[in-house]
Amino acid sequence: MQALIALSRGIDRVTEFVGKSVMWLIFLAIIISAGNAVMRKVFNFSSNAYLEMQWYLFGAAFLGAAAYTLQQNEHIRIDIFYGTRSKRTRHWIDLIGHVFFLMPFVILMTVLLVPYAWQAYRISESSSNSGGLLVWPARAILAAGFILLILQGISEIIKKVAVMQGLIDDPHPFVSAHEAAELEGAALAKEVAELEKAAGEKRS
Repeated sequence: MQALIALSRGIDRVTEFVGKSVMWLIFLAIIISAGNAVMRKVFNFSSNAYLEMQWYLFGAAFLGAAAYTLQQNEHIRIDIFYGTRSKRTRHWIDLIGHVFFLMPFVILMTVLLVPYAWQAYRISESSSNSGGLLVWPARAILAAGFILLILQGISEIIKKVAVMQGLIDDPHPFVSAHEAAELEGAALAKEVAELEKAAGEKRS
């Protein structure tokens, strides 16, 4: 089991690196969008390639960050049922969800997308829009995103089993909305108290 935990940590490091790196693609998409708008207004020139590049970059950022979002347990969930269960039951819900819902979906998407991207690369398929970009990079980004989700799904399953066996601490223990609000309020009150203390020391 220790070898699997080490594998999980390695996957997590890769996922974190990719997830934190792709956020810069949003900034690049904004630069391209702004530049395209300026050229269109000032020089009366534009190209579908600029528009498609924005779509490619946004798609890469979204899919590249999807696995990192899963690792950080930040995907939206409705906890009306989940939040009322015991800790062990919540672990079982997570494990069953990963094994029987997440993994089949991401594996199916990968099986479909890899040949889909390869076909576009093999024939050098281009966009149907005038002046558009090659299609295969966008499809490859889709496939890569789901491959990364497969790896992160495996990591989450390993970690969940290890947590249930008491081998590691839960990296993201569940906190209800009420508890989160209380923690946020306590942190805010502490920050205000520290500011008041610092202001009092300056006056004295």
